[in-house]
Amino acid sequence: MTDLNTTWMGLSLRSPLVVAACPLSDDLPQLEKLVAAGAGAVVMRSLFEEQIAVEQMAVHRHIDSWVDTNAEARSFLPDRNLFPVGVEPYLAQLERLRSRLGVPVLASLNGVTPGGWTDLAAQLESAGAAAIELNLYDICTDPAMSGAEVEDWQVSTVCEVVGRVSVPVSVKLSPNYTSVPAFAARLAAAGVSGVVLFNRFYQPDVLLDSLDLDTRLHLSTSAELPSRLHALALLHGRVPLALAATGGIHTGRDAAKAILCGADVVQLASALLEGGPAALSSILAELLGWLNGNGYASVNEARGIMSLENAPDPTTWERLNYMRMLQGWQSRAGRR
Repeated sequence: MTDLNTTWMGLSLRSPLVVAACPLSDDLPQLEKLVAAGAGAVVMRSLFEEQIAVEQMAVHRHIDSWVDTNAEARSFLPDRNLFPVGVEPYLAQLERLRSRLGVPVLASLNGVTPGGWTDLAAQLESAGAAAIELNLYDICTDPAMSGAEVEDWQVSTVCEVVGRVSVPVSVKLSPNYTSVPAFAARLAAAGVSGVVLFNRFYQPDVLLDSLDLDTRLHLSTSAELPSRLHALALLHGRVPLALAATGGIHTGRDAAKAILCGADVVQLASALLEGGPAALSSILAELLGWLNGNGYASVNEARGIMSLENAPDPTTWERLNYMRMLQGWQSRAGRR
């Protein structure tokens, strides 16, 4: 039987399947079932700095600002402590999960200001987060700001967070960097322990009939996996970072592909939102079956054998493959 025990950013996991940042982190009974089904760790949903600010301003506007308007105001206005806002509910849930699940629980942070990032990260560490996942999601709308400036700001912010906490820090990246390997190397130099590949951006569509925006969530499919495999293969063994794959992993074979390309863990969200604990059990069983069937004594033996450094034909991961794929399509079209 293949040994699935995995080390990720210094954390010991019983399996490489991780519950990704998603709404499931608010459902303790469901998370307990996912852990029982074989999840090795849980990443909580993202804590958004903007959301905290909006909630705090709402309390100030609707309660605090009216408290001293007359002598009886305190007798009929609700106690603001009855409405937990800001980071407190998130911290309470983090402590609850940490005490009940028996696997590492990571906090996910999506900030916008350097001070906000560092202050929130410190609070998450104090609440017991096993590690912190920083979600770098910047939408640059200023045509005067270059990509280099955006990356410099991101690295600077990450440096501040790493310097503020002692737990491992991972960074969730988008695929939109000009050079993912170069940016990952900068993060490693800044003290980051791992990267997550890749963030899924939920960008609105246009509704033609109502001239409105469609902001509904569309879950991932396995068709999104190849971009993750490519990045994993380029990074494995070339940057000193733990690698996590997320987005497009719906089967055990998907998970196996990510591990073969270099993933230390695979993070699951859409598959679990659709199928719950049964989906995780199925993915784990199929992954274990594939590893056993191919003679791997441990998941560590399989990791990275299809990376750029280890693949039988490394040029498959490079530009030359673009031409080969186009030629292959022409060959298939000619046989019709």
